[in-house]
Parts: sequence; C-alpha cells; structure tokens
Amino acid sequence: MSIRVGLVGAAHVHAPSFISSLQGNPKAEFVGIWDDQAERGEALAAQFDTHYTADLGTLLGQVDAICIASENMRHLEHLKAAVKAGRHALCEKPIAPNADHAQQIEVLADSPGLVLATAFPCPFSPNFTAAQSRVENGDIGTLLAACCTNQGRCPFGWFTDPALSGGGAMIDHVVHVADLLRRLFGPEVAHVQAQIGNGHYGQQWDDTAMVTVGFDSGAFASIDSSWNRPDAYHTWGNVKLNLVGEKGVIELDLFSQGASLTGADGMKTIGTGSNLDALMVDDFLSAILDKRPPMSTLRDGLWASQIAIKAYESVSQSGQPAAV
Repeated sequence: MSIRVGLVGAAHVHAPSFISSLQGNPKAEFVGIWDDQAERGEALAAQFDTHYTADLGTLLGQVDAICIASENMRHLEHLKAAVKAGRHALCEKPIAPNADHAQQIEVLADSPGLVLATAFPCPFSPNFTAAQSRVENGDIGTLLAACCTNQGRCPFGWFTDPALSGGGAMIDHVVHVADLLRRLFGPEVAHVQAQIGNGHYGQQWDDTAMVTVGFDSGAFASIDSSWNRPDAYHTWGNVKLNLVGEKGVIELDLFSQGASLTGADGMKTIGTGSNLDALMVDDFLSAILDKRPPMSTLRDGLWASQIAIKAYESVSQSGQPAAV
C-alpha cells in the first residue's frame, strides 16, 4: 500500500527535502503541491516534475496525508484544515510561534485516527541515538548541564518578517535543540531565560539568541540559536551538544560524518552520513501504516515551541527567567 501525500506550502527552505524524501520512498505516492503564491508553487512543482494546484481543498481531496512547509504563522491554519479533512500531517517546526497558536493546536493534538507529527529530523541522527543510549545506560552518570548550539546562516525572506515567522533566529532554531534536551533531561522545566541581539544585520528581528533552560532537577542547558554563520561557511550550520554528567562528558556533533571539499571557492562539507529528513519522512509514513505514534508527535513539537515562546517572554522581561 502506498500513501498519497501532498505538500501544503512551498515557503520553507525544507520543502524540497520533503518532496525528494517522499518521491524516493516506496511507501509514498507524491501527488503534488499547493501554495498560496502560484509563482512559488509552480516553480517548486516544475523543479520536481510534479503538479501544482491553486486550491487547497482540491489537494486535500486527493491525498491521505500532507507535509506542511508553510510560513510559521500559517501552521495552525493548515493543521486545522488537515484535521477537518481527516488527513495525517507532518508539520514543519516550530509548530506554534506564539502561545495563542499553541493553545489552539493542542486541541488538535489528540485527533482520533490521525498521525500528527512534528518535523524534527535530529532525533534520527546516529550520533544522537548513540549518545542518548549512553546517557540512558548511565555511562556519564546523572546529567548536570549541557552547552548546545544550533547556529546557521540567516535564511532571510519571510523568516525575517515576524508577522509570518513569529520572531527571528530564536523562534527558528531553539526548538531543534530543545527537543533533544527533552529526550535527554526529561520534560520537567522550571524556567527559561534568554537574551537576544541584532548585531549581525542591525534589523528589527533577532539574529543572535542565547537561551538557558533550567530543569526541575536542578540541571540546566544553554542554547545558542543564532543566525551567525557567514555565507562562506562550509555548511548551512550546526547542531552540537556538550553533555556534562557526574562521571563524564559527551561531546556531540550531529553532522560530523561529512567529508570536506576545498576548492577555489573555499571549503564545503559534502555529505553528512544518513539523510535525516528521509528517515524522518519514512518514520511518518511507517507510523501511518503501522497505526502507531511517530517519533515526534504534535505534542512534542508544542513542548519545544513552549521553550522558544517562554524565551521571548524572558526577553520581554529584560532577561529575567520566565516560569514554565
């Protein structure tokens, strides 16, 4: 049995990866693309030799499931449309850019008979699963702290329009690491503290962000989610965790499997081991077929979104901790 899947929204930079992962998976039949901007949707459809439709209802009527790659502020709208139509959905992060959207999406999270997943590829990293296993086995004792980064190049476009994105670098990149921290430290968080800046580009949106997450256990973790990688950087960015336990440390780079190529235009990373997006999409499809929860549920995405939302609350309080 193949699952008929469509793409809702061509806005996100990850949209092409969704399509290539679906087109390369025998469990899926990729049906086509809807986007509210015809030029954008048609261009992506032409790139992947697929169909574009200007009517969302038409696409929803042709599929069993959707991948949502629209702007952050439209995730709620498109998740509601999926649930109303009885369609499974894999939604790009952050699931919710603000508390109001989070409350409304939480109502959808337990929709019966539907697989509603968050697009978190990082838990599929072999490096992360190996580190997680070591932590769970007690190899470094009780976790005390973590120093983490998810830095990248600035994506510009709608990502730097808070009316569409919900913020800047902090709303974009905090959630990936926050999700990994939940899997390592547990979900019980006491407070979130954050500072932001705009020193790289000098605009109204944050391009620099430092977040501290304090857990109920007394452990804490820092997250640098800045858009501070230059255009000449050898890859798009990084996801790194330095985990400190009672008996040892684990230093983890989720994308350290790549090889480097240096030419006239500088050094570039080529290949990063496993295709994490393909593994994530395959898990979504398998969850539908097996009638089981996906690796990252909608509630998991909401948990990570809450960390970013509370981080902005802390910023609004002059960097004072925001209780969770």
